[in-house]
Parts: sequence; structure tokens; C-alpha cells
Amino acid sequence: MICAEVAIYPLKTSNASSIINNSIEALNNEGIEFSVGSMSTHIHGTEEQVWSGLKEMFRNAQRGGEVSMVITISNSAK
Repeated sequence: MICAEVAIYPLKTSNASSIINNSIEALNNEGIEFSVGSMSTHIHGTEEQVWSGLKEMFRNAQRGGEVSMVITISNSAK
């Protein structure tokens, strides 16, 4: 099991909330445990689930234009 903290920052848009929400929606299709905070999303699962979830989040976010994604990954249980 690994965990990740991820933040999506849409660039050059006035529709940031929608882009962020669409990227988080991608996690629902990955069967992965996650919780959404005010500044970031925490993801927990197997390595395959977490990496796949991060990839899908980025794919969904970049459909809205330019985006920056900041990730912290840990193999700690906390």
C-alpha cells in the first residue's frame, strides 16, 4: 500500500473548480480510496491503483487546458 497527496492547479482559466472536480471524478472509476480536502486530495491503495489514479487525474485535468499537478507519495501507512 502507498498513499499520495495530490493537488491540481489549472492555469490560464476561469473554470478552475470544474477542472479540479473533473480530475477527482476520475478516481471514482479506479476503485481507489480517496478523501478530498480543501487544498489537496489524499489517495490510498496499491501501487498500481495509486499510479493509475494519478495518471487518470492528470488526463482529465489537462482536457481543460494547461495544468500543474503537485504530488507527494509515501509508503508509510499514515
